[in-house]
Amino acid sequence: MQNESTSPQTGESQAEETRTGETQAEETQAEETQAEETQAEATQAGESQAGESLVGQEYEVEVGPVAHGGHCIARTSEGQVLFVRHTLPGEKVVAKVTDGATDSRFLRADAVRIIEASKDRVKAPCPFAGPGKCGGCDWQHAKPGAQRRLKGEVIAEQLQRLASLTPEEAGWDGTVVPAEGDKLPPGEVPAWRTRVQYAIDEDGRVGLRKHRSHDIEIIDQCMIAAPGVTELGIEKQDWPQMATVEAIAATGSNDRQVILTPREGGRLPLVELDKPVSVLRVDERDGGVHRVHGRGFVRERADDRTYRVGSGGFWQVHPQAADTLVRAVMQGLLPRKNDTALDLYCGVGLFAGAIGQRIGEKGAVLGIESGKRAVEDARHNLKDLERVRIEHGKVDQILPRTGITECDLIVLDPPRAGAGKQVVKRLSALGARRIAYVACDPAALARDLAYFREGGYKVRTLRAFDLFPMTHHVECVAILEPIAKGA
Repeated sequence: MQNESTSPQTGESQAEETRTGETQAEETQAEETQAEETQAEATQAGESQAGESLVGQEYEVEVGPVAHGGHCIARTSEGQVLFVRHTLPGEKVVAKVTDGATDSRFLRADAVRIIEASKDRVKAPCPFAGPGKCGGCDWQHAKPGAQRRLKGEVIAEQLQRLASLTPEEAGWDGTVVPAEGDKLPPGEVPAWRTRVQYAIDEDGRVGLRKHRSHDIEIIDQCMIAAPGVTELGIEKQDWPQMATVEAIAATGSNDRQVILTPREGGRLPLVELDKPVSVLRVDERDGGVHRVHGRGFVRERADDRTYRVGSGGFWQVHPQAADTLVRAVMQGLLPRKNDTALDLYCGVGLFAGAIGQRIGEKGAVLGIESGKRAVEDARHNLKDLERVRIEHGKVDQILPRTGITECDLIVLDPPRAGAGKQVVKRLSALGARRIAYVACDPAALARDLAYFREGGYKVRTLRAFDLFPMTHHVECVAILEPIAKGA
């Protein structure tokens, strides 16, 4: 996922979860409830309900299929849809409503008691995971293989519902592949998250946000945090007058960085951690990130190149993610000497650098990125590649101004909401030999694949990677090619 200059954070309430997808005529109960969620998700939060609140009401339910977003589908005895967290398909549970009223189109709930457990259920390894606790992990109660299977079911459902594609038609074998080193026995948790934003309560204590809430679960360790984050010892200290403390541990170097966001009027503390660290602060007036001491960036490595990532800018959170995605994109695009290529939502230049190294002295790459600091970093990172150029601005605004009417290859790694119909339409008109679409949201991917089909492109292959273990997030790489005339 390219989040256009925003930092990944722990806790779904912090992850700008824009639900995409379009409501269609439902033919089955699962499709109906799924469509209700995707249509209403973005608007329900914060809306007042005229009906009587059902928060706290408990229902004994049989749990149906997994849904997009880290929960499963059930129905109350009155037929009202429940989206239930902390459960698994096929279980019988007592679900306690956490959000919704008698006239809500659906209710949210937590499984607070398990009556009949799935064979895929395990005891959550993390003491802070579970109903009413930290919102960062969705599937700690599921075996690792079951987590990947659930993610695969979500991808398949979204492809079918929004793009009318079966896995076979998408060139996908239906599997979600774990990253190297993440295939662990049930009950063990991979420590993978190289960037964690800790929430700080009014007493200066360290925690993580609860699900869909500003409330804080106080913790002494995040089990999915990478060793480079854990070794800083942030949870051991108090952080008076701070609102958040974000920790970054680069995987391509020993660089460590802490980004402090003070409460209004708060003063920065003296930062003394267990390892050397650079310190940045977020300005409460303009939201800008400013260096306090040390480097204003961290150095990352991917595809045998070093990338500077400044001011908390975007980089893939899993230590294996950047190389994994570059390999998948390059294997799908198969760049040739003298190719011309576009890298859209290019961040600090990861894919532009990979393509630029493979197309020779007469090829060319144009990258487009909306984050100003990311553009500065991309230009620095790719300065040795004379045939790579980076433009600053939004893709839908910059691309038409370039005057480009054709190219050989395209890679796009859009934000969670996807590229959208107009951008896809413009890309489809460029006649690229192949297009690589990197996506962190299956619904947005499926929707855009349907738009590409309207523009004359089909999916050649799709691969799915579990680069966010214990959460519902999944990364996909789709390779598209033109539909043959007459096909």
